[in-house]
Amino acid sequence: MTSFRLPQGGRIDRAKPLDFTFDGKSMQGCAGDTLASALLASGRQLVGRSFKYHRPRGILTTGAAEPNALVTVGTGGRTEPNTRATTQELYQGLEARSQNRWPSLDFDIGAVNGLLSPFLSAGFYYKTFMWPAGFWEKIYEPLIRKAAGLGRAAYEKDPDTYEKSWGHCDLLVIGAGPTGLAAALTAGRAGARVILVDEGFELGGSLLHETASIGEKTAGELTQNILAELGSLPNVSLLPRTTIFGWYDSNVFGAVERVQKHLRTIDANRPVERLWRIAAKHAILATGAEERPLVFGGNDIPGVMLAGAMRSYLNRHAIAPGKRTVIFTNGPAGYRTAADLEAKGLDVAAIIDSRNDVSIVWGGKARVIAGAVVSDAHGAKLVTGVTISSNGASERIAADALAMSGGWSPVIHLACHRGAKPQWSDARSAFLAPAEQDGLTIAGSAAGMEILQACLGDGAGKAHTILGRLGFASTAPAFAFERDEHSDGKPLWSVPSSKGKAFVDFQNDVHLNDLHLAVREGYGHVELAKRYTTSGMATDQGKLSNVNAIGILAETRGISPGNVGTTTFRPFYTPVSFGALTGAHRGTHFQPVRKSPLHEWAQKNGAIFVEAGLWYRSAWFAREGEKTWRESVDREVLNVRQNVGLCDVSTLGKIEIFGKDAAEFLNLIYCNAFLKLPVGKARYGLMLREDGFIYDDGTTSRLSENRFFMTTTTAYAAGVMTHLEFCSQVLWPELHVQMASVTDQWAQMAIAGPKSRGILQAIVVDDISDAAFPFLAAREVTLFGGQLKGRLFRISFSGELAFELAVPAGYGQSVADAIMQVGAAHGIAPYGTEALGVLRIEKGHVTHSEINGTVTPGDLGFGRMVSKAKPDFIGKAMLEREGLQSPDRLQLVGVKPIDPKETFRTGAHILANAAPPSLENDQGYVTSSCFSPNLEHTIGLALVKRGPERLGETVTVWNGLKNEFTKAMLCSPVFVDPQNEKLHA
Repeated sequence: MTSFRLPQGGRIDRAKPLDFTFDGKSMQGCAGDTLASALLASGRQLVGRSFKYHRPRGILTTGAAEPNALVTVGTGGRTEPNTRATTQELYQGLEARSQNRWPSLDFDIGAVNGLLSPFLSAGFYYKTFMWPAGFWEKIYEPLIRKAAGLGRAAYEKDPDTYEKSWGHCDLLVIGAGPTGLAAALTAGRAGARVILVDEGFELGGSLLHETASIGEKTAGELTQNILAELGSLPNVSLLPRTTIFGWYDSNVFGAVERVQKHLRTIDANRPVERLWRIAAKHAILATGAEERPLVFGGNDIPGVMLAGAMRSYLNRHAIAPGKRTVIFTNGPAGYRTAADLEAKGLDVAAIIDSRNDVSIVWGGKARVIAGAVVSDAHGAKLVTGVTISSNGASERIAADALAMSGGWSPVIHLACHRGAKPQWSDARSAFLAPAEQDGLTIAGSAAGMEILQACLGDGAGKAHTILGRLGFASTAPAFAFERDEHSDGKPLWSVPSSKGKAFVDFQNDVHLNDLHLAVREGYGHVELAKRYTTSGMATDQGKLSNVNAIGILAETRGISPGNVGTTTFRPFYTPVSFGALTGAHRGTHFQPVRKSPLHEWAQKNGAIFVEAGLWYRSAWFAREGEKTWRESVDREVLNVRQNVGLCDVSTLGKIEIFGKDAAEFLNLIYCNAFLKLPVGKARYGLMLREDGFIYDDGTTSRLSENRFFMTTTTAYAAGVMTHLEFCSQVLWPELHVQMASVTDQWAQMAIAGPKSRGILQAIVVDDISDAAFPFLAAREVTLFGGQLKGRLFRISFSGELAFELAVPAGYGQSVADAIMQVGAAHGIAPYGTEALGVLRIEKGHVTHSEINGTVTPGDLGFGRMVSKAKPDFIGKAMLEREGLQSPDRLQLVGVKPIDPKETFRTGAHILANAAPPSLENDQGYVTSSCFSPNLEHTIGLALVKRGPERLGETVTVWNGLKNEFTKAMLCSPVFVDPQNEKLHA
């Protein structure tokens, strides 16, 4: 055992021992441990194997950037591979297994890859797997797929539940270290709604292992006092075990909270993880800085650790890194670690400082060797010593632990998720993000600060400034401003005298020579080097390696790291489970069923429901004595034509579009004109795709000068909304227009039939006569003597005199009941989607059965709707292509059997009369068909080559699946009331 628990100290609870297993071996830690600290306390240094060479790897860090200590935890459906031991909270009974090794971690046959390393340099896969060509499918690809991946996912069903939540706050503080705590305390005292988020299970950040005093308090006492005060404030929410993974538009932040990931016994009534969408008026990024490793030979041997990590394990978890430690540093961080090690009575063999001019006054026992470097660490599965080089001379020092500190990189990933680019700072030797962005302020170490007191003052001061902007009464910052001092250290990107492999990306085994090779072979651009060498492509996405890789590329090319630049930062900051992203949408809830506001009304009236997209829609309303669905549908259709019917159309997509440029926006969206649509009128519109084909159709009503109400096809509601948002944000951002989906806000019902006006006039206060409320009128109306406001549209999908009435969703059922009660004397009856389909086919109305993504307005007989006067609209240019104007295109016609007793089905093909079935003889196909109770025979709509020119022609309708041949005639698609006399009654 070379790593062990100190007899006292730390923040662990020694009175609560916790048993766990690693690779089947029983071990013990304490409450307050991470899996990594418990492994170290048990003397386990070797915890994993690297991806390519299967080299032995030990624990390097304490946080999310850990590249080595990736383990699989849990069993069965709760198995989670690639869990960072450094962030996994220890719990009783935890089962952990190492990865990427066979047959065991201590003896891994994959280590033979190390002997092949001269042949596995950067880009070897590009050079090797190109030839012979036939080897790829049979040999290379199967081998690569078998070797790819880390860990293994479980096949068993995940037994746990997940949920999603929204959070709203005035100030979101990301990171609960000294900067974040100071900011949250300042804002909390001012009465602002504060959410404080930190990925650790204990809030405090670096204060949890800090030994310095702040004023008259120790770091631990200060942390305890601040958290106690924050916990007492009702306007402050504390979210430990929560990681902010992305920053999105409208200042919304994505976060995942690990609710029960630290428990062995899961409460089935609570989620194991919760996905948060946090809408913040402003946010402070207080994520601190990540210590950089140094690049020298053998820097990956177990026992080599970041100096800050070693200090954290020492002070927070009471773990000695070894019996004899060497410190290798280029700044003051290494000295702090050395001081804490000596304060615990541990031996520090030497402090190797790469700087020649060391300004730090060292009062410890360890000797300081300035202007020197560790050229190589020695050992296999454990460090046994180091070789140092100084002024051409070398010296070997025996040691079983090595702490390294190569400077600090501010954790600025979130600040760059919305397009900001990091800028190199020579003064800080680090990449910094813009300190102030719209909705986000960077503070403390994340902004490049190094002094603890300065971070406290910066967090408090910036929170104070933000509160003033948000309109909160002025309160004093929780901590006073302190000037920051930064070290004068020069970055040390690599140690050129190293003999062993000097690793940059530990997980992917990318070493110094790989990056040099990439530059020599023309892949020195940061994005090309990343892909050519795989540096930064591991599960930590380069959090630990990227800045070193950039520095090495810059050094090799003879330019500044700022000229090399960084790769693009994107969500997610750390991996997020599919369970958290899915939430409750799994099993029967994978696609939740939406019920119309009139669902209970339909159910009460005997509706038979069908799934229509996300909705349950009433298909027909069975009555006593009706033995088949057709009997019900025929009755409903005839009743609409003769009397009046009520149909639930609430599921149609509904979008409010408003703003001073709303009319111009719609004029660009639709192929027909909307700019001069009068207020109080509706218009049927065709929305094209960029390629000229019809995307969706529907009606849009102008409710006021700058407010429109659009309806869309039920299944395309979300797609149309996305399309409109894209057009507004990307194509025409200069237009002042906004939109909101209001589908769920309105209950909408169609009242159709020759008696519809009489029924509606009994509940509508306004005059809805033909003169006062003509076809395509659209207005707000008063109902029930002034008790309710609604929207009335004179729109008909059936060809009958018809209206659509929209009322607030909560009133839908009662309004429908009232209409049925008034209409009882007029023979009113509900009708469903099946009858609606028959009515629309009888009238020749198209739906997405005809608008199938391959038709233009001209194909459906809407050519005259395409505006010739408008200079532009979506699809205009491509609509003019020669192929879309060809007379041989499939065009809309009606089709009916020659013998009324015969029938045909949707999808059947149209052949020339008596022609045998073949591709050459295919003339088109039936898009919609039904039995018409009004005409007493089957009718259909079809897309046929040159269809409108061939009305009256006899054809064969062929159904290959049923082997049916039906003689039929091509006719007008309008079967009922071709003069629209009923429509305008």
